[in-house]
Amino acid sequence: MPAPRKPAEPSRVYQHFKAVFGDPSKRGLDARRRRAAGQDPDSVPYGKGREPTGLGDVMGALTAELGWTEPLARSELFVDWPSVVGDELAKHSTPVTIEDGALVIRCGSTAWATQLRLMRGTVTTTIAQRYPAAGVESIRVSGPDAPTWKRGLRSVQGRGPRDTYG
Repeated sequence: MPAPRKPAEPSRVYQHFKAVFGDPSKRGLDARRRRAAGQDPDSVPYGKGREPTGLGDVMGALTAELGWTEPLARSELFVDWPSVVGDELAKHSTPVTIEDGALVIRCGSTAWATQLRLMRGTVTTTIAQRYPAAGVESIRVSGPDAPTWKRGLRSVQGRGPRDTYG
């Protein structure tokens, strides 16, 4: 009868590692505690309740929770004004504020204010589609500010000059 063969060294190393690291209950104190508490030590990383969430979803939930959706939508509208009305009209008009659901727009001249008043329906529809959270229901367009002679050291009684500005 031949003598029993001694396993080769790689096989012995494998058996040793299998004995030490193979069984989760032999891994360490924390693993044994989790097993005793009834928790699965080998939990699935993307199991129920641990699904990864996109950054956009996280930021959207945070802004909604903190009540920032309306101010952020308004600032996006002001920044993207050229894409709403076009580059040429955006050069001559500036959104100023939103008061009680009305977007107040200041134009560089009365001609551009008239042009924007004619486009009011299209602009309102575009804003409602792109920025619904901004709360814009109507548009108020104003021309340039004219200087006033009602106050100051050299003010005079009467109606003042009769010229139109712009």
